[in-house]
Amino acid sequence: MSRYRIVYAPPADDARKKMPTGLKARFDAAMRDLATDPYAHGSTPLDGQEDRREAVAAGVVVRYYVARAVLTVTVVRIVYI
Repeated sequence: MSRYRIVYAPPADDARKKMPTGLKARFDAAMRDLATDPYAHGSTPLDGQEDRREAVAAGVVVRYYVARAVLTVTVVRIVYI
């Protein structure tokens, strides 16, 4: 099975960098799991678009796009409290 590469759009990358250390470690581990199959792990399509998705990773809401042709998941939004 191919693993998708995870990349972060600038706003999502900034939010990830600002996470508390423990949360960031749990989040990164959850995102590595998501990279094995971005269409699973409880994710749901958004606006009827299969490749535009939302999931919860370590308690953090993540919105992302899947590019199947290049095996890349681009995270565009991270929301946590």
